[in-house]
Amino acid sequence: MKNKQLKNIFLGTLFALSSSIYAQTYTLKFKTNYGKFDVVLYDFTPEHRDLILNQIEKGTYTNAQFNRVIKDFVIQGGELDEDILEEEAASLIKKPVRLAPEFNPKAYHKVGALGAGRDDNKQKGSYYNQLYFVVGKKVSAKDLDDLEFKKGIKFTEEQRKEYLKNGGQPRLDYDYTVFGEVTKGLNNVIKISEVETNKELPVKPVIFSIKVKKNSIKRKNKTSFMVGGSAIKY
Repeated sequence: MKNKQLKNIFLGTLFALSSSIYAQTYTLKFKTNYGKFDVVLYDFTPEHRDLILNQIEKGTYTNAQFNRVIKDFVIQGGELDEDILEEEAASLIKKPVRLAPEFNPKAYHKVGALGAGRDDNKQKGSYYNQLYFVVGKKVSAKDLDDLEFKKGIKFTEEQRKEYLKNGGQPRLDYDYTVFGEVTKGLNNVIKISEVETNKELPVKPVIFSIKVKKNSIKRKNKTSFMVGGSAIKY
């Protein structure tokens, strides 16, 4: 990736920090064999925030792997779709469990966005132990117009500005839940997206672990957020 493009992405990230994710409670500290990066978790997607905090505490993401890497799209870590679905199919007692989506205009698929993987369930519920980061690609105004028509959605002014400036994966919006974003070390996420792969699996394993940092927050005014969806029960 060219230095100018990377610089623009950093500027876009700073814009997002100042406008939509100020004073969130938790930061995740990712450590990989390709460098470190920080991720803020959104308080306005509380169910997904609490889910990943719980999975980290359980050790799910200790020495885990980014096991699906697609340049200009995403880097995905945790358990693979095939393994999750195979395990569920093999169990006659254990039923599939998904977390209901939490779609919010502030949480969208810009470069560096943290999202939750899922299968093709109609409720668009997320897996409990799979995450991804958007690397993305260039986006045009026509792309956004076409997606609005096709999906019956409307991108906000902030979303359009970010997508047109820095790119992303807007086609995933309102289908997959975004619940955080990279705030430091984005260059290392991009570095991972460019590793050599064999059928999307990195030739050299990309290992990661996560530590949780609780942020010091000073709020003058409390703000309420409307969050879509509730937990899916099976």
